[in-house]
Amino acid sequence: MDKVFISQLHVDTIIGVYDFEKETKQSLYFDIEMLCDIKPAAATDDIALALDYAKVSERVIAHTTAKPVELLETLAEQLAGIILTEFTTTQVTIRISKPAAVAQANTVGVEITRCKAC
Repeated sequence: MDKVFISQLHVDTIIGVYDFEKETKQSLYFDIEMLCDIKPAAATDDIALALDYAKVSERVIAHTTAKPVELLETLAEQLAGIILTEFTTTQVTIRISKPAAVAQANTVGVEITRCKAC
């Protein structure tokens, strides 16, 4: 399988369990890897046959900013389901980083891998 990836997709959104987190947008960064077969797109040079990372990025941004959730875990599961359902990928790994969550850390976050057949 081939891999299409998005690195450090930046989204400002409301997320968190504490009251102060629900008042101000915070930065999240997404690293997304999707397994797919790129041969059909490569052979035809046709974007319609490709896993379009721009469309995936737009969908992640739209979902992340549409309805706030409290946990990164919840957001990661939601996005994995969307990507597996709406795009031609058999497996997705999503890493979400929240740099402002712990002052003493560069960043914190979650990473999950989900697949259609698993």
